[in-house]
Amino acid sequence: MNEAATSIEQIETVELRIPSKPEWVAVARLAVAAIANRLPFSVEEIEDLKLAIAEACTTCITQSVGAETIDITSDAAPTYLRIRVRDHGFGERREPPPRPRAVPTADGLGIFLIQALMDTVEHKFDPQSGTELIMLKRLASD
Repeated sequence: MNEAATSIEQIETVELRIPSKPEWVAVARLAVAAIANRLPFSVEEIEDLKLAIAEACTTCITQSVGAETIDITSDAAPTYLRIRVRDHGFGERREPPPRPRAVPTADGLGIFLIQALMDTVEHKFDPQSGTELIMLKRLASD
């Protein structure tokens, strides 16, 4: 087999759009758990992913102005799961907590928790296009 062909990772993408309301966060948690279950994550890692997605959705809900939906895109690869959570709100919002990871304030506790649970986290804010969180969880290597 061609070496270049074997080095390309197969990525499967699942997209979900939920209303930007707290009662829909459970749907996002269940969807991410089902996706993570298809990869060899441990039960504890799946629970961490569920908590991280809930916090990301809650961050979008509490910080969004005018957003009606939250888009969740999960990219499942053989070595990682990347989850993008985005709202399309606008206007004034709180800025992300300062870096490096400092003692969290009440406003930044959700982001702080996501950073503790995931391998990498990007938190972007644009007053014109909304909030976006990109989280990555790598599979443990043997």
